[in-house]
This record gives sequence, structure tokens and C-alpha cells, in this order.
Amino acid sequence: MSNSTFNKMWADTQEALNDLLKEEFSSHDAKSLTDRMMIFQMLAAFYIKYVQIFRNMEDLYEQIVHPQKRRIIHHVLEGVMGRILELKNEMVKLEFSEFHYYDDILQDLKLTPEALEIPIPRYFMKNKLKIMKERENILSRILSQSSMQVEKEVGIKPLTLEEAIQLIQIAERARQGRLRAKFMLEIRMEEERENLAKQRRASAMAPEMAATLIKKLWRGYTQRKITKKERAEEMIFLEMEPPPDFLKPSSTQLQAQKVYQQRQVVQEVHEVEYQQALVTIKEQVRSVEGPDIQETLQEQIRQWFIECRNITGKFPDYPDAEQGGSAAVFASKTPQEVLQELAAQEGKKKEKDKEKKEKKSGKDKKEKKKKKKGKPDKEEEEEGWKMAQSNFLPTVAEGHKTYEGVWQNRDECTNLSQKYVAELIKEDKRKEVEEEIRVQVDELMRQELKNLKMAVDRAKSTKKKEKKDRKKKKSKKEKKKKGKDLTANRTIDSLYEELVREGLLIKPKNIQLSDFKGEYNYLGTTLRQTDIEPMPSLLDVKQLITLYGILPLGSQAVHEKAPMVKSLLLTGPSGVGKKMLVHALCTETGANLFNLSSQNIAGKYPGKSGLQMMIHLVFKILLRFFGLWLSVRRRISR
Repeated sequence: MSNSTFNKMWADTQEALNDLLKEEFSSHDAKSLTDRMMIFQMLAAFYIKYVQIFRNMEDLYEQIVHPQKRRIIHHVLEGVMGRILELKNEMVKLEFSEFHYYDDILQDLKLTPEALEIPIPRYFMKNKLKIMKERENILSRILSQSSMQVEKEVGIKPLTLEEAIQLIQIAERARQGRLRAKFMLEIRMEEERENLAKQRRASAMAPEMAATLIKKLWRGYTQRKITKKERAEEMIFLEMEPPPDFLKPSSTQLQAQKVYQQRQVVQEVHEVEYQQALVTIKEQVRSVEGPDIQETLQEQIRQWFIECRNITGKFPDYPDAEQGGSAAVFASKTPQEVLQELAAQEGKKKEKDKEKKEKKSGKDKKEKKKKKKGKPDKEEEEEGWKMAQSNFLPTVAEGHKTYEGVWQNRDECTNLSQKYVAELIKEDKRKEVEEEIRVQVDELMRQELKNLKMAVDRAKSTKKKEKKDRKKKKSKKEKKKKGKDLTANRTIDSLYEELVREGLLIKPKNIQLSDFKGEYNYLGTTLRQTDIEPMPSLLDVKQLITLYGILPLGSQAVHEKAPMVKSLLLTGPSGVGKKMLVHALCTETGANLFNLSSQNIAGKYPGKSGLQMMIHLVFKILLRFFGLWLSVRRRISR
């Protein structure tokens, strides 16, 4: 598909998202509900609609080649992921069950059960390719070294004379047995040949009888072949069996894969150009607009000095760098508005003091009246269910607002190749340059304000020094409280190698979650309406692994803000796919797989100190690779 097709798809998805956000905000503002069925129907409808938007956004993020558009889509995508988890958590609290069924809602929305399948974002693994390759190299090296050591140990092991003689006897008897079996087989085959030759000489068949027999056998063979072919065609026609070329990709699929690979290459090229443009445009803004920005900032701050002195009779205290400097003063207001607020605050203080006194006297009178009458403060109202506050709705709304303000009505007739837009980069970099220049200006203006105070007010302030001294003391105390590192003198590679050799860190099998096959429960809602709790299907289990395992591990933003799930419990008889799901989870997210079962750790780290060392090693390795992943994600997000 072309760039215009994906842009249209993005516009349609954002329109659907806008309608869904309006419904969400209206439900938050609505009165509390008491009907449990209505609440579940509302949550389930929101859940299914968000899943459809999530599927579209994931496709758009993989196909769109414009670097700035992809960043907005990624921002919305993570917000939608988190919102799906929040809605799932609300349904779990409401139903007291992890498994939910949406047959009736799918029927109303005219969707198939395939629409409920939550895709695993492909960028999870793309962002971890470097880390995965590095970890695989370390694992393969350690495993090869350990296997070579085992082979050497086996070869060096000495044998006693009796053991050596017994081993030679066993091998010799086995060799003699094989030779005798081969000799007896040849004798038996020779006897069979002789018997067949005698029978052929004794029974001579007439030519007509022989021809009839051959014809009969041939007709039977050809008819069986035709019948088998017709049966296969009938089964394919009835869709009971797949066609012979079903597993082979069609020409359309091959063309789509080729286009996808080409778009991935274009994405990488545009991303490199965008990263280079970030540096060059920032330098241009700094060199061209930097002096003007510095002059305007200095003028604003000087005007603030003068007007504050005129109103209050003294110069103001300059905010510290930790408080934001001059940016905290002019965050959303001009110098004149700041001065008007300073003047208004003095008048309001007096009014507030009077109001507090009046309120206190009024409250005392009301309490006395209520005590006399014996009535409660407020009448108890029936509490119903109300939608909980979301951590991800503001993220989704912010992304949609950015789309409406920047991309919705933007004319891209001249940008057919979908490269970066320099104007948008200038706007962002202008803010960064202004912040950097503001830091320098703050240092100059602090010194200038100090000189003004020395010259005019003759007053010195020592509050800042005291605050800094207190903060230094606090930081020293905090440093002392930190625990000791049990492996401070060892490298991460040595710790990693130890865990691999002890068998605590194992290499997961290359299994995709799509390899776990399962069918949807089509009668779940019908059975629940008749007070029968249906058995969860394999597709439901697969979906929970995606929601509770893969999405939080793949996205740091989702992991931090989504409802926390500490652990997953997979139970069932052997052979149902528990280990397969664990290996698939590690493969899809690039996670380390630690085998900390009681059978595996028995005798490896004995005692309390050994247990502490094992936990320390595991967490140190986890933090190491987790930190590498975060650094890669930050570079990509820029």
C-alpha cells in the first residue's frame, strides 16, 4: 500500500479514537451505576473498541515511514496498551474472574472472534536486537566452554583393569552377535530365493490367464488412485482439508512481504536522516536565534527586577536552579502578570484571614445545632460503581490532540517521500535552546541581582547556603544507608557465566506465541446466562499471557503505570503447554529465563548466605540487561 493509504488509515483510526474518548469522558462524568450487567457491557464494549484501535495503530507504526508521525503513533500506542490493561483489571474486579466472554457484544458490533486477538507489537524485539545478539553470543560462548570442559573430564577419567576388561568383553560380545545375526539373515534370504525359484518352475500359467491377472491388478491400482484423488477434491471443496498449496505463500503475500521489507529499509534511512537533522537544526537555531533569545530573556528578567522593586520596595529573591530558575517565574505568564499577582496576593491575605475567622464561628454554631437535633452531617447515599481514574487516558488524549493540532489539516502534497518536517524540529529545538540559554542567563542575572542588592539594599542572603548545606548532609546520609554490594569486585560477565554454568539461567527455546494453537469459546456468554461457568479455552489462556506477561515486559511505560501483576500461575497436567507458554513469553519479549525451582537450586547455594548470594546475582543480572534496554529505548524515542 502507498503512503496516502496509510495516512488515510491513520485519520480513520484517530477519528474512531476521538469518538471513543468522548464516550469514555462522558462515562467518567456520569452518575455511579448499580446494575452489574450494564457495567460489564460498557467495559467490554470499550475493551473491544480499544483492541481494534490497538491493532490498527500497531500496523501503522510498522508501515508508516515518516519519523515524526511514528513518534506520535508510538505515544498513542503505549497509551492504548495501558488502557486495555486498565479495562481488563476493572472487569476482573467486577466479575472476580480472569476469563471473560464477549459473544453478544461481538455480535452487536458485527465482529468475528479473531478481532479479539491482541497482537504483539513488533517493535518490542526490534528495540532489543543489539542486546539479544550480545546475550546470545555470551550464552553460546559459555555453553561451548562448559561442554568442552565436560568432554575433557570424561576423556581423562581413569578405569581399573577389571572395568576395562568388562567393557571390552561387552563390546566383543555385541560385535559377535551382530555378525551372527547378519550371517543368519543371509542364509534365510537364500533359502527363500530357492523356494521361490522351485515354485516358479513347478507352476506354469497360461499366457491368457497371466494377462487377465495383470489387467485386474492394474485396473484396481488405477481405480484406487482415481478414488483417492476424487475424495481429496471433495474434502477440499467441503473445506474439511486444506488445499495442497495452502502452506505455500501466494504471489500476493510474497509481494506484500517484499513491500514491507522495502518500507522497513526506508524507515531506517529516514530515521538516520531525522537524527542527523536534530543535531544540525539545533546548531542552526543556536547560532541564528540564540543571541536574540538571550537578549529577550535578560530584558524580561531586568523588567521583573525593576517592577518588583517599585511595587514591594525591594528586589525579589531569584529562584534556585533546582526550582527551575527564571522559568518557574515566567512559566505561563508575562512579567506584568507576575507583578499583578504579587500585588493581588497581599490584598487577598487580609481577606482570607477575615473569612477564616467568620467560617470558624459559623461552623461552631452549626455543630451545636446538629448535636441538639441528633442528625448526621450528611445523609448516606447509596454507593454505586464508578469508573476509576486512568493513568493512560491523558496520554491517549495528548497524542490525539497533537494529531489534531499538527497533522490533521497539514498539506503534504510536496512531501511525497514522507521525510521529516524541518519546521517542527525547529519548534522543538527552539524550546531546548531557550532552556539551555536560560540556564546561562540565570547565572548572569543572579550575579547582577546580587550586585544590585549590594549597591541598593545592602543586604545579603544566606538562606541558599543553608539549604545547600542541608541537602549535602542529606545526600551523605542517604549514601551511607545504601546496602553493600556482595559482588563489587566481579564483572557482569563473570556473574552471568556463573549463573549459566550453575543452570539457573537457561536459554529459552525459539517459540512464538502464535505457535500455541487454541479455539475461541463460542458459548461462554450463553452458558453464563444459564448459571453454568464455562471452561476457559486455550485462546483465553493465550490472551492472558499477552495481557499480563508480554505487554508489561515489552513496554516500560505500560509496566510503570498499568495495574501491577506480580506473578503468573500456570497449572495443569503435563503436556498441555505450560513450558511452551513460558518459552514463548521470553522469546516475544527478549527476557532472561531463570530456572529457580526447588529441584534446580538444591545444593547449589547452601545456607542463608548462599541464598542471599543467589538472589543478589539474579537481580544484578536483571538490572544490568534492563538498564541496557532502557538506554536503547531512550535513544530510539529521541
